[in-house]
Amino acid sequence: MKLLLVVAAALVDADGRVLVSQRPEGRSMAGLWEFPGGKLEPGERPEQALVRELAEELGLAVGEACLTPLTFAVRAYPEMHLLMPLYLCRRWKGVAQGREGQELRWMRPCDLSALQMPPADLPLIPTLVAALA
Repeated sequence: MKLLLVVAAALVDADGRVLVSQRPEGRSMAGLWEFPGGKLEPGERPEQALVRELAEELGLAVGEACLTPLTFAVRAYPEMHLLMPLYLCRRWKGVAQGREGQELRWMRPCDLSALQMPPADLPLIPTLVAALA
């Protein structure tokens, strides 16, 4: 079975809110809310991929030193096994913009569980809530 490594970030603003983005129409799981991030390209380290994805998707400049590993999720799908580390990030340059047509929302960590999210994102929420309490 194929292993798919995807990285995600919990971007936390000065008010303790976390940024989530809505998957745009035309993509798998469209309409669901998720932590920003994406797939690794061949030869990339997870931190490199996350820096690249945050720049591409949101227009944010993030230094690798600002990414702190927090937790991870695993999810078995019929065609693959997903492994997704979640990094905590409190420092970046720029203002987040949905560069791929996705809606963005800053939310309190305790409110994230009310969103419709992909199955792999849901188990990340309790650890995030505890880390930001």
